[in-house]
Amino acid sequence: MVTKPASPVDVQPIICHDLLHTTFFGVVHPLSTPEAPVHQFRGVRYASVPARFRQSKLCTSYFPATDATRFGYVDCGIWPAPFSDCTFGISSPICPQPSFGGVEELFGSSIAAIPHEDLRQDEFDCLNLNITRPAHAHRESRLPVMIWIHGGGNRGSGSHWLYDGGSFVHRSVQNGKPVILVTINFRLGLLGFASSPALRDDSRNAGDDGVGNYGLRDQRRAMEWINKFIYAFGGDPTNVTLFGEGTGAADILCHLNSSSNESRPLFQRAIVQSATLDCDIPSVSSAGWQLSKLMCSLHAHNVEDMRAIPVDTLVSLALTIRATDDGVFLRKGWKDSLYPEEPDECEARLPRATHRVVNGHLDVPELHALQHSPHHHHRYLRSSSRSPSRSRSPRPRLHPHHESHQPLIIGDCGGESLLWSLPASGWTPSGAVRRIRAICQSLNKSTALLRAYDINPYTPADELPDRILELINDARFAWPTECIAKTARHERGGRMVWRYIFDQESPSRGTPHHAVDLMYLFDNVPLPNLATSTAPPASFELSPEISRPCTPSTPEMVYGSDSSSEDGRASPDYGFGCPPVVDDEWGVPIVDEWSYSRVRDAIQSRWIAFAYGESPWSEDKVYVFGPEGETGERSLSIFEGRRRVRLWKDALEPLGMQVVQKVGMELSNGPPLTTKLGYTGS
Repeated sequence: MVTKPASPVDVQPIICHDLLHTTFFGVVHPLSTPEAPVHQFRGVRYASVPARFRQSKLCTSYFPATDATRFGYVDCGIWPAPFSDCTFGISSPICPQPSFGGVEELFGSSIAAIPHEDLRQDEFDCLNLNITRPAHAHRESRLPVMIWIHGGGNRGSGSHWLYDGGSFVHRSVQNGKPVILVTINFRLGLLGFASSPALRDDSRNAGDDGVGNYGLRDQRRAMEWINKFIYAFGGDPTNVTLFGEGTGAADILCHLNSSSNESRPLFQRAIVQSATLDCDIPSVSSAGWQLSKLMCSLHAHNVEDMRAIPVDTLVSLALTIRATDDGVFLRKGWKDSLYPEEPDECEARLPRATHRVVNGHLDVPELHALQHSPHHHHRYLRSSSRSPSRSRSPRPRLHPHHESHQPLIIGDCGGESLLWSLPASGWTPSGAVRRIRAICQSLNKSTALLRAYDINPYTPADELPDRILELINDARFAWPTECIAKTARHERGGRMVWRYIFDQESPSRGTPHHAVDLMYLFDNVPLPNLATSTAPPASFELSPEISRPCTPSTPEMVYGSDSSSEDGRASPDYGFGCPPVVDDEWGVPIVDEWSYSRVRDAIQSRWIAFAYGESPWSEDKVYVFGPEGETGERSLSIFEGRRRVRLWKDALEPLGMQVVQKVGMELSNGPPLTTKLGYTGS
């Protein structure tokens, strides 16, 4: 019997790193194919934690042989194909965090279909990263590097199966634009963001500059590691794209507005997806006041007492805290970018763009036309108004006029507030009105806000949650995203900012919701049986000027299961217990194979093109993903139809960003227990 020699892509990947004096042993990814082979290096330590509440140190010393084949334990028997042949072990842990329900609640997937993970947790050994790369990459390849910053607040992990880079990298190879994807683990919660004057003094004594923001500084350490060492894996350290979602996207905004980014940028562009911003980034004194209350409850009198508390005790508190303005990490004037009070005035001050089109290219000082090589040619999706016979000119390369003003893609999903469906359902009309007026502290402004969202003491009880969710969505996601986009465009001279909206439905839930874009971007979530379909004929294509609002319209799409926490108050982590939404007449899912693959291919190709330094779409357009598989560039008038732009101007802008986000936070927390039970006290 003749044994067929193994293909080079079937052999265990090995990287001999000359600078780190070690050999990394990785794995062939389960999705690897002979046409598009993919390798993965898991759990590579990039920094160490010398002590609790201390800044991490870059890792430059390794054993001669480094096992990069494992990032946690996975019960292989229940991985969906093609993951079923994958074997994992116990290795590089993640940051300690509170337990929570799996993403099956979020995406409406069957528990049996979800890969089971039991990732080991360790406070001091959790700073590691995972590198997914094309198998044929070598140190001369200099491929674009994309760094994923996961969200989840005080929970989550870059090693989670949802963010596995195999499918994304595999697709990039197939499309002729191979990239390297890096996911990272960093400190979370109190371990990653505790701050106080006492901790500041302790940091100074240890020689650290600044206090708090340990998780953000861990992320920066990962960028430093990539900048120094990714070349051996085939990556280009001078072509790095940050992208992230939720609190990870908010972290990216902090990096964009950091003092270190002004002095030494370590990434060239960023993608901000559904950023979850804090109402206000506290000062060290304000953060210390919050920490002192916690210390009293734990009977801790000083920093050393806090260090002596078992990590499980700190994690069980489940506190979600993020960045601190310590006077060091964030640059001067950062508030003008993250909390613009009058975005329309900033937009009015934008210099008029004097773009000229020369031979099909934009003639702009910061944008220089580039001749694309044949193997890097990219086919852009056409809007339906463009004749199929007309070819699109090659996109220009991006050259920012200032290194710390990196090009930016930013957008949000259509139903972000569905995260808080159950808390929103707990409000009564009179209770919501009283709370909103108390926060606004202005009768005229609160009246305008309530009128804009049609909330009053006589609002029907079955209609109130839907209207509150609309307000939460605009206050916490949609309007802040638009304000940040406008301010970023102003800072960049009216250029280098691309806006998108993601309104594509979830295959299981039949509605867009927070993080639904991750299903399409990473393409790892097990899908229900999608209806087989083909693309509609060209005559059926939607006009780019047709506006279709994408907001929840039925109770089943909004509320979820009728459950609550043990104390009777709705939990903000629930609200995804409703069954998959199907077409009542035909009995098939709303999302079919054609619409799913169309949106998946669109978002992956746009993000990859951006990582290659190309303009992902026209800067004066908005790119839409969905609903019902719709993709492409659309005019600003379409954007105004998809989002409540005029309402923002009339009702939100007069209140200002801080007040509006406080309204959103209070409403998403739900009413106090006594209010929900109907008890108001004597």
